[in-house]
Amino acid sequence: MTSLNRRSLLAGSAAAGVVAVAGPSRAADAPGVTATEIKIGCTTSLSGPVSALGTIARCSDAYFRMINEQGGIAGRKINFIFYDDAFNPAKTVEQTRKLIESDNVAFLFSMLGTAPNSAVVKYINANRVPHLFLSVNGDKWGDYQTYPWTMGFAPSSRTEAQIFAKYALSQKPDAKFALLYQNDDLGKDFVNGLRDVLGARYDSLVKAVSYEVTDPTIDSQVVTLRASNADVLISGVTARFAAQAIRKVFELGWKPIHFVTSGAASVASTIIPVGPERAQGLITSVYIKDPSDPTWAEDAGMKDYMKFMAKYYGDGNPKEFLNAYGYTVTSVLRILLEQCKGDFSRESIMAQANNLRNVEVPTLLPGVRVNTSPTNHRPLQQMQLQRWEGQGYVRFGNIIEGAAL
Repeated sequence: MTSLNRRSLLAGSAAAGVVAVAGPSRAADAPGVTATEIKIGCTTSLSGPVSALGTIARCSDAYFRMINEQGGIAGRKINFIFYDDAFNPAKTVEQTRKLIESDNVAFLFSMLGTAPNSAVVKYINANRVPHLFLSVNGDKWGDYQTYPWTMGFAPSSRTEAQIFAKYALSQKPDAKFALLYQNDDLGKDFVNGLRDVLGARYDSLVKAVSYEVTDPTIDSQVVTLRASNADVLISGVTARFAAQAIRKVFELGWKPIHFVTSGAASVASTIIPVGPERAQGLITSVYIKDPSDPTWAEDAGMKDYMKFMAKYYGDGNPKEFLNAYGYTVTSVLRILLEQCKGDFSRESIMAQANNLRNVEVPTLLPGVRVNTSPTNHRPLQQMQLQRWEGQGYVRFGNIIEGAAL
């Protein structure tokens, strides 16, 4: 770990002081930046069909309060402005315009959702506003040529689907696949990931059924997939529908190798509500230490996270994976901002977003690192598989590097 990263993670006021004198402020050239403040904008879902995901922004807001208490970044406090779009792209458009044109934010951070971000990505890039570390899993957010000011964070669903398919075939070379997917770019990445692996065999080996995010249940889709007698079920879904799929598969007595995307496999928001006994054998991928996993109980990084939650986000569930994600992504943003050395122009912020080299933060799994460049807008491409056994996940195999696309 570099000295910069250690300094960032200690989060001390001394580190902030070092950065404060490291370079010019250029506040006059930096929208959203004054001598005392940096404005950061976000849209998220505090209400609506995926409101549980709103905890990510709340956790980031708490992290920024911690930074401010410790002196800020280069002597500037973070003003984090986040609006509820209820997962409605029309509201996202309205609120993003407000953030850029009225609130005059320096950049946008961790905006939630494939459809909401898709509605505004062209506008944001046309205005040359950094659009960083989106809370999405779509592969298209790594398209640096089309969207040079946009960057995702988590490993893409397409990469995850490739890894699921390869593992399934290693266990059962003649496997037939059932695919449940959300009818948007998120879900279609699972289709593309399976096609990447199966090639010309896709149509003969895969039964794929979609659902809409506004559907009340996906029971009928699971029943349809069960009728295919598939050996493998891949659920490219969000948390609410993951719980429904796990429950219905159990009720049907169906026993496929069942994979659920990492963003929907939280112990707190998926496994516990549906019942751990119904999730036995479920496989997902992971790249962040799970705060509900006793394995990390004595881990220094997880202890710091737990202390943070207790002090700054007492209303949040410390064992909720989504909060660990929010803490992790904001930790990486802190390192990026410190690398700016006091120059918070949009061009400088984007340059440092493109200049993250083997960044480690204590809540990432050992061996998982953040890397970016002007031609790599996929910060995380490593993960490990884990299986639900008894009352918890058990990781197995090695850290896997996703395929370059």
